[in-house]
Amino acid sequence: MATTRTPPVPAPDASPKRGLSARVSLGRVFAPVPSEFLLIASTALLLTGFGLVMVLSATSAGQSPYETVIKQGVFAVIGIPLMFVASRLPISFWKKAAWPALILATFFQLLVFVPGIGVHANGNNNWIQILGFQMQPAEFLKLTLALWIGYVLYRKQTLLGLWRHVFIPLVPVSALVIATVLGGRDLGTAMILVLIMLGALFFSGVKLRIFLLPLVAAVAVVTFFAVASPDRMRRIMSFLNTDCLADYYGDCYQPLHGIWGLAGGGIFGLGLGNSKEKYDWLPAAANDYIFAIVGEELGLIGCAVVLALFALFAVGAFHVIRKTNDPFVRIVSGGITVWIVGQALINIGVVLRLFPVLGVPLPFMSQGGTSLLSALVASGVLLSFARSLPVKRTDAPPRRPARTPVPAAR
Repeated sequence: MATTRTPPVPAPDASPKRGLSARVSLGRVFAPVPSEFLLIASTALLLTGFGLVMVLSATSAGQSPYETVIKQGVFAVIGIPLMFVASRLPISFWKKAAWPALILATFFQLLVFVPGIGVHANGNNNWIQILGFQMQPAEFLKLTLALWIGYVLYRKQTLLGLWRHVFIPLVPVSALVIATVLGGRDLGTAMILVLIMLGALFFSGVKLRIFLLPLVAAVAVVTFFAVASPDRMRRIMSFLNTDCLADYYGDCYQPLHGIWGLAGGGIFGLGLGNSKEKYDWLPAAANDYIFAIVGEELGLIGCAVVLALFALFAVGAFHVIRKTNDPFVRIVSGGITVWIVGQALINIGVVLRLFPVLGVPLPFMSQGGTSLLSALVASGVLLSFARSLPVKRTDAPPRRPARTPVPAAR
């Protein structure tokens, strides 16, 4: 009797599985992002582009009108891709990088005291020059300090009710980092670092009495360094002088021309590129006083647009703080938001003569490649946090109402 053989069953093709996994991977890449991501990214890009235009306009009166904006553009071309690369990194990466990043940034800041590398300008040692590029290392301390404080307070989340666990190692390490900046006599940047520390403490949820102690200590330290410097005291006294015209050729020269630039623009401005103050009347027109050029050329409307963009940036960042369930994300986002928005308000307040001249740039807009680069990378960190927010499912099928069991007939 002949036996019949069963033909072998062909192995299933693995290509459908590979195709499915490829579709899943592409779906993750092109998955819709939260509205906070779009808000933060769009405002950062708009402020950067706006800043490049205003830097070009403010420096167009020089002999090389395109040299400054090209240098600024190089940092923008580097910083914008870095922002989106940082947005793809997971939160675990930022937690692991907190300590190494702060140590590396602190050693980078110490280069300002190395002869031949550090640059001494206007009484301050806060710049370095390497391979023809001039950088301000303290700008990187802002982001790394926010990440480090967020990581330390995140690890001690259950112990924040005890003041010793809040203060150690946060206060000693932060004081050492800020001391490296004060050693170069850069009080403006040191004040921003203090604001970052206070903002991170506030959003960590520590008790009010524990938060007030660092606040009082920070005010005392800033007051001491302001009084200890004759140059700073002179600028503060000129700010408090109600009759500033009497000291026109002294410390009141720059604040007066900043106010005159804003007032000369009116509502609609003189037109882009038509500033008069940039012709050697207003010092630091492309740096700390870029907002005065905005007001002069684009008027009140241009100033309102800048303020609205920073307000939208703050709204997106505060939504991240409010919606997240991760204490690390909340603390670091709070520190970064206080840094960028607070620094913008301080810079605009200096131009409006509400504060004395502090030498603080306007984030995203002022001339300075290191400042722009650090602000863009910090925005990338916020975008990374925005990706981690819980997303509401809207595509789930509606649930059917439960059927009421029909009693059986007797």
